[in-house]
Amino acid sequence: MSTSRWLAPVVALDERVAGWAAGQGRWAVFLHEFVCFGIRQARACLFGGCLLFLLLATWVWYPDDAWLARYDFLVLAALGLQVGLIALGLETVEEARVIFCFHVVGTIMEIFKTAMGSWVYPEASVLRIGGVPLFTGFMYGAVGSYIARAWRLFDFRFTHHPPFAATAWLAVAIYVNFFTHHFLPDMRGLLFVALAVLFGRTWVYYRIRHVHRRMPLLLGFVLVALFIWLAENVGTFAAAWRYPAQRHGWSVVPLSKLGAWLLLMIISYVLVSGIRRSRR
Repeated sequence: MSTSRWLAPVVALDERVAGWAAGQGRWAVFLHEFVCFGIRQARACLFGGCLLFLLLATWVWYPDDAWLARYDFLVLAALGLQVGLIALGLETVEEARVIFCFHVVGTIMEIFKTAMGSWVYPEASVLRIGGVPLFTGFMYGAVGSYIARAWRLFDFRFTHHPPFAATAWLAVAIYVNFFTHHFLPDMRGLLFVALAVLFGRTWVYYRIRHVHRRMPLLLGFVLVALFIWLAENVGTFAAAWRYPAQRHGWSVVPLSKLGAWLLLMIISYVLVSGIRRSRR
């Protein structure tokens, strides 16, 4: 089913509201564009938002004595969600490829991290590798899905963007450090410096309606990482996984995790840009 068929009434309503706002002055135009920005962000977060809803809903309502473990249900539900979004035209095949790629990358890291005791998945399940339920890869994939969808919906353009090869090497270094910092000195500080050097001059231009606005790309990275950190608090509250400090009761995820999510998001960003580059 064509996406345009779903959106045609919304587009018509948007044009009518835009005409009204133009006659009301600058603040009305700003408010209209702000609402449009929020709606596009919600569309970009579609997969991740649905997955977060599933985590909360199963935590509240999933029966303890069900023959299918909650974690296994989440795997099947995430697969069904993926198929449904593509069938309805709400997600593209390219965005599904991004989710799959990051699913693999995230699951490999999860296997290692759970073995090192960085966090645990407290519930039993069948569909798992070691201590990692397979639904966890979809949580990583949701980050890649958001970036891919936002790139398309906001028509991203860039100035002073670093070469792809340089960003790819940074992503590799970040990924390797997630493993090696358990045995060698943590290179996170140097990685933050490299990130600032590479993207410090980069501006991203995004289109909400007809005009492109701009912001520093680094600021965009930080804002997305903050949003992921907030979602992580929801996920741990719903007992999808737990950090060692949360074993005896839920507590807010330390703000220091924001830096880890910032670096992990760079990996996702580079994967998305690489897939778009190969498509071109």
